[in-house]
Amino acid sequence: MAGGIRGGGDDIEELHEINVTPFIDVMLVLLIVFMVAAPLATVGVPVDLPASTVQATPNPDKPVFLTIQRDLALSLGDAPVARDALGIALDDTTGRKHDTRIFLRADQAVPYGQIMQVMNLLRAAGYLKVALVGLDAAQSGIGP
Repeated sequence: MAGGIRGGGDDIEELHEINVTPFIDVMLVLLIVFMVAAPLATVGVPVDLPASTVQATPNPDKPVFLTIQRDLALSLGDAPVARDALGIALDDTTGRKHDTRIFLRADQAVPYGQIMQVMNLLRAAGYLKVALVGLDAAQSGIGP
């Protein structure tokens, strides 16, 4: 009993204990709620993503374009590059400036997983600023 009085007669002694039972009950209820709600928070619905209608930002003076072609071949600028030599080719092109933004272009037929593999190659090479290039919605006939 929290804050109760114990003893009888003239010797009255107060108990100073904290009752943690309600706290434990609340924590167990919250744990159960989160255990039930966590699987519902994942998205498992297939979606056809739309084209972007955002105003295009101006390109830098000398942009670095990395292209993934339909046959999954890579090109840095206009020159073909092997996947295992991508880091060296980027270092040569950027002068080892790893804060350079890399503009990544991919054919529509390239699977999303392949694009992520190339982005992982860029990250492994130290290039963390990656911009995905797409068509302007007005040019592609999509949007308002």
